Amino acid sequence: MTQWKSKYIGSTEEIVSRLNPSSNLNGISSNQTLALNKAEGNSLSLSEQNVMAKETEVLTSWMNADVNRSDNSLISTRLQAKGSTVKGFDCDAPKVLVVDDHAAGRMTAVALLAMEGYEVIEADNGYTAIELVTQKQPDLILLDVMMPGIDGFQVCQLLKQDEHTRLIPVIFITALNDKRSRIQGIEVGGDDFLSKPFDRLELAARVKSLVRQKRLNEDLDHAEKVLFSIAKAIESRDPNTGNHCERLITLGEAFAEFLNLSRNQIRDLVWGGYLHDIGKVGIPDAVLLKCGKLTPEEWNIMKKHVLIGEKICQPLRSMRGVIPIIRHHHERWDGSGYPDGLKQDEIPYLAQVFQMIDIYDALTSERPYKRAFTKEEALSVMAQETAKGWRNPKLMLKFTEFIFSSKQ
Repeated sequence: MTQWKSKYIGSTEEIVSRLNPSSNLNGISSNQTLALNKAEGNSLSLSEQNVMAKETEVLTSWMNADVNRSDNSLISTRLQAKGSTVKGFDCDAPKVLVVDDHAAGRMTAVALLAMEGYEVIEADNGYTAIELVTQKQPDLILLDVMMPGIDGFQVCQLLKQDEHTRLIPVIFITALNDKRSRIQGIEVGGDDFLSKPFDRLELAARVKSLVRQKRLNEDLDHAEKVLFSIAKAIESRDPNTGNHCERLITLGEAFAEFLNLSRNQIRDLVWGGYLHDIGKVGIPDAVLLKCGKLTPEEWNIMKKHVLIGEKICQPLRSMRGVIPIIRHHHERWDGSGYPDGLKQDEIPYLAQVFQMIDIYDALTSERPYKRAFTKEEALSVMAQETAKGWRNPKLMLKFTEFIFSSKQ
């Protein structure tokens, strides 16, 4: 291969760091971080006297329940004991969908859950259950296994494959105690099992625990979506970068598979593609959007984006594997990088991997101040920086092999 020398004076850090300009977005600044509200619940305690009192209450409510039946006799019943609230939850009572083709089985579960303060919805077959999940968005589903038409396993599998319903916990209620049925339930995504006849205290405890976990998962899911939205907003501020994040994700997944990284490492690398520069939301426009060369003072401000990004993502436990990428993707092999001046294997491995794809994409993409380099030219620049001591030599060899062996 003919060796090509770049005429660009400077480093790839300057190219990479000045991607994705952004303005401060609606009050989000460097000292503001996202946090999750953690749900706390009280332990379940039911005395015999309380149970008796609640049974009387729920039976009275049962007599006045609002039952809506369609022409084809499919059941959609809503029941909640008057004045009841679930301990450990706010005034918005959790909704539980009970699915059983036997009315007696449904009534038992409905009565017990209504006593605990849940809003209960009923369905007598799998098809109705799927419709009600879409309409009502329950917090939990008690699902019988043996039903005509579509059985409980099939219902659960369909719900867990849907992005909008996958977080809803499913408890299988069945008379089946054999190991094979339980394994099948786990394989389709079931969260727990209760055998008929079930114990009322066990039912209440398991439902409460799974509903709490579901709400925590929803909070986490919402927080992650907020972060990704901010990251996309940052990228959209600069039309010159094109789909930089999308390209990083595609290239990162391919390189990760080439390196035989684990599933979790691939996920962290993909999320790093979206979130690595999220800290630029806290960099002033005068610095971030400046067309000319940055002064030393401005460059010090620009370098703070990795610390700001780390603070934004730190409250989320799911970001633990991504934070090292955000903080350390500008470190150098010889310790001359930022923010911590880490050397060689002190630099987290995923941050090293991400550096390769981030720099390569910056070099091979057109910018107002540079043309798009060919893959040979980009690899030559990266090889020169590796010779200076900036990159991991072994990883650079693997990346070069990957580029020439793929269609990238």
